[in-house]
Amino acid sequence: MQIKILHKQGKSLRAIACEVGCSVNTVRKYLVEDSVPAFKARLPRVTKLAAFEAYLRQREASAAPDWIPATVLWREIREMGFTGCERTVRNFVATLRPAPAPDPVVRFETAPGDQMQADWIEFRRRKSSSLFAFVATLGYSRASYVEFVSDMRLETLLACHANCFEWFGGVPRRTLYDNMKTVVIERNAYGPKRHRFQPGFLDFAQHYGFQPQLCQPYRAKTKGKVERFNGYLRRSFYVPLTARLKAAGLELDVTTANTEVWRWLREVADGRVHGTTQRQPGEQLRVERPVLQSLPPIYPAWNKPATAASGQELRERFHDWPSPVQHPLSVYEQFVGVPT
Repeated sequence: MQIKILHKQGKSLRAIACEVGCSVNTVRKYLVEDSVPAFKARLPRVTKLAAFEAYLRQREASAAPDWIPATVLWREIREMGFTGCERTVRNFVATLRPAPAPDPVVRFETAPGDQMQADWIEFRRRKSSSLFAFVATLGYSRASYVEFVSDMRLETLLACHANCFEWFGGVPRRTLYDNMKTVVIERNAYGPKRHRFQPGFLDFAQHYGFQPQLCQPYRAKTKGKVERFNGYLRRSFYVPLTARLKAAGLELDVTTANTEVWRWLREVADGRVHGTTQRQPGEQLRVERPVLQSLPPIYPAWNKPATAASGQELRERFHDWPSPVQHPLSVYEQFVGVPT
C-alpha cells in the first residue's frame, strides 16, 4: 500500500525503493499487482512430543486435583521412546495448569551437622488402613529420609528417628519440630522458650544427643526446608505412584510405599540438583556425614513397633530393595506394565 501511495504521488521507482527499503524490481512487481499480497500460514509442524501429548493429559487428569511434575512425566515417556529434552515436556505441562505464585520466603542456612527438621505428613486416615509419612531433612545438605507408617504414636516416632539416624549415618545436634503432641506437652511451661517436652521423647533425645526445638506457632515456614520437601515428596513420588496404582485397581500400602520411597530417595531425590543450594543432596550428605554425631547404642527403653524397620534391616533394604509380597505376582506384573 505504501508503494502504491508513493507512486500516485509521482515519485520514481528508485525513490520509492530507497524510501521503503526494497529493490526497484520489488517496487515494479507490486505496482503491477491489483491486490495486496497475502502471506500463507505455515502448516503446523509435527513435534517429537505429539505422540505423547494424550498420555501426558491422561496422567495429569488421573492425578487430579493434584499435579504430577514434568520431571516425573519426562522420565516416564522417555522409557516409552520419547527422545526430546525435559524442557519440551515442562513447557507442554505448563499449558495444562496455572503457573504457581513465587515463594517469597527467605531461608536461613545452617552449618553441616547442626540442624535437622522433622515433620509428619497425613496421606490417608482410616480405621483400618491409615497412611502417614515421617519426613526428616538435614538443614545443610537437604538430604531427606522418609518412612511410611500406619500411625503417629510416640513409639512409631521414636522408631522413625532411629531409622533416620541410621540412614544419615549420624545424629544432628538440633532437630526442629512443630507442635506435635508426641514431642511437646506445653509450650513455654517454664518460661519463654522453655517448653515441657513429652518425657519419653525427651529421654530418647538425650540418649541420642540431639536438642529438640520448636518452630514458631502458626508458622510452619519456620521449618521451611522440610515443608518444601513435603511438597516435593507428594508431587514427585506419592501422586504419580498412587495414580499408577489406581489405574491398576490397587491402593498404596505401607510396605509398598517404603520399598518404593527408599529407592526413590536414592535414585531420584538425592541425585537431583536442589533449587536453593544448586547442589545434589546426596553429594552434600557426604560432606555433612563426617560432622554428624556418632550413633549411640540402641535406645534401651525403646519398644519398637512392628511397622518400623530396625537399623540393620534398613541398611539391608538400602542395598537390596526387596519387593513387598502384598498382592499376587500377577497383580504386580500388571502394575509394572502400566503404562504400556
